[in-house]
Amino acid sequence: MPMNRMPGPEKIVANAEHDVFLHSYLDTLAMVERLHRLLLDVIKDEFERLGIIDINAVQALMVFNIGNNEVTAGELRSRGYYQGSNVSYNLKKLVDAGYMHHEKCSVDRRAVRVRLTERGQRVSGIVSELFHRHARGINASGAITSQYFREVNGTMHLLERYWTDQIRYIY
Repeated sequence: MPMNRMPGPEKIVANAEHDVFLHSYLDTLAMVERLHRLLLDVIKDEFERLGIIDINAVQALMVFNIGNNEVTAGELRSRGYYQGSNVSYNLKKLVDAGYMHHEKCSVDRRAVRVRLTERGQRVSGIVSELFHRHARGINASGAITSQYFREVNGTMHLLERYWTDQIRYIY
């Protein structure tokens, strides 16, 4: 490359900073995905340990997230917890297994509202207790402070907002 075509020091520094940022961003994306999969494995192991095999980890997490609410599949999707047919499939399975009640919405007869049955509330309680046990263990270890969790959550909220804006305004 001729000398007059070589990038200046500012360009080299900018490229290096971009490369460091890109590496950090990609590392974060991979970590988020690994953590989600690991969370599902932790939930699955808890249910297997308890001998509950008719509900999978995704469904158990869905039951936990619904909690005491009465919701539609659309509301679950709009809250950003679940994607498309995955919601309908899992809700049907949960209803069939007796973890949820469902009924047609009085306002929009096409929509179905779901809420937990007593059996579903027990599952929600199991997941809740698992998370409480983990929080106690993490807190007791002193490895991660509540301040650190607040900082990480703040960063995750900023990333969520950026991605949401990308979906809403670019596509």
